[in-house]
Amino acid sequence: MQSTHSPIRIGIVGYGNLGRGVEAALAKNPDMATAAIYTRRDPAQLRPLGAGVAVHGMDQLLAHKERLDVLMLCGGSKDDLPRQSPELARHFSLVDSFDTHARIPAHFDAVDAAARAGKTTALISAGWDPGMFSLNRLMGEALLPDGQTYTFWGKGLSQGHSDAIRRVTGVAGGVQYTIPVPEAVERVRSGTRPQLSTREKHRRECFVVLEAGASAEAVRAAIVGMPNYFDEYDTTVDFISAEELARDHAAMPHGGFVIRSGDTSASNQQVIEYRLQLGSNPEFTASVLVAYARAVHRLQQAGQHGCKTVFDVPPGLLSPKSAAQLRAELL
Repeated sequence: MQSTHSPIRIGIVGYGNLGRGVEAALAKNPDMATAAIYTRRDPAQLRPLGAGVAVHGMDQLLAHKERLDVLMLCGGSKDDLPRQSPELARHFSLVDSFDTHARIPAHFDAVDAAARAGKTTALISAGWDPGMFSLNRLMGEALLPDGQTYTFWGKGLSQGHSDAIRRVTGVAGGVQYTIPVPEAVERVRSGTRPQLSTREKHRRECFVVLEAGASAEAVRAAIVGMPNYFDEYDTTVDFISAEELARDHAAMPHGGFVIRSGDTSASNQQVIEYRLQLGSNPEFTASVLVAYARAVHRLQQAGQHGCKTVFDVPPGLLSPKSAAQLRAELL
């Protein structure tokens, strides 16, 4: 049973892969609607998926405050969200996908101060990690306190690591896939709680297009030895043509596992596993953002202002169904 109220009006801020994913996800949620798209680019150059969707410059946002219920911030975590989320939370309820784990506490504090000042509700770090994987890590620890949690990512295309490859001198194009080591996954699933090094858990596979005249061996050495990205992993570098890159590596699949292995008594081991297998990383991330936008709107209406994370939102608020429906159909 869908609500008879007007759809929740969503403003999409930024229209790259994630922004397009949000628009697609909203089309599958009848209780929500794309009110407008806001961009730093020339609005006339954007072609939204939906017919008649308005596109405006970022300078129009404040003027449209009364037309929008929740903003979806679809910019990057490095430069966009640390500035945009606190600035906009003073005026709008919003959801972002900030994913720099080490900086989440500081980002939360900045957004919380702004949202409380503006009496808005802002949810940060929605997506699948942080987001869905975070919830499953929490559940695993709470249910099996005597245990250990393992997170595996992939097989999937890593956008950050792919960008790092493309910055290497002599590289014309490239992508990188993060791949869990199957033996490590099986050891964890066995419940034995192994101690695994970074190298034992994941490997990295790179597909690179060389610039004309570039040295393959020099490029390979620069990638394999790159600190903080590849030096702690078994990394392979395969050289391909630009045509192969465009044909075989344009999609953005991803996924992974969160596994909690623990004991409930001396004689009983328990294993909890949550798995994602994603055909499109940005489209799934967008789907998570949309569900949390629904919750943010409800929290805002209930006067629960300030910054939130996925840990603070009751699961029932994510669903378009009523509490009575959920009890009857899903409990």
